[in-house]
Amino acid sequence: MASRVPLVGIVMGSASDWEVMREAAKQLTDFSVSYEAKVLSAHRSPDALAEWVERLSAGGVRCFIAGAGGAAHLAGVIAAKTTLPVLGVPMPSKYLHGLDSLLSIVQMPKGIPVATFAIGLAGAANAALFVVAMFANEDAALRTRLEAYRARQTEAARAMTADLK
Repeated sequence: MASRVPLVGIVMGSASDWEVMREAAKQLTDFSVSYEAKVLSAHRSPDALAEWVERLSAGGVRCFIAGAGGAAHLAGVIAAKTTLPVLGVPMPSKYLHGLDSLLSIVQMPKGIPVATFAIGLAGAANAALFVVAMFANEDAALRTRLEAYRARQTEAARAMTADLK
């Protein structure tokens, strides 16, 4: 979705995080919400991260989705650099399976909020769907597409069967 001015910045601390964060990009693409995705580390490239956040904020981005693992400082650093909403997606990790990432993001200090989602793929998808829901408050066409999506989910759930024998 790089052809339009991005409304969402998707950032991850490592290229390997794209496997998870691709799900956020997919959801945004499915709803025609433009985004820019970037790999930037809060620790290895803090100046580049700050410049990117500033550039996107000045260019019309309305929120950021940050996927981070381990110490998971990425979402917090972004939240410290902007007043725009920041949505944190904890990455699964080798030893603690993402619990470390979750606890790091969810424990932001008072005054620097980061919305925290589930670990991994579900968190990435839900962060993007949360963005869609936020934007749908001001965009009737997007609201209609979101309502249709939810209706399809309901129908799929109703159609589920299981052999309970």
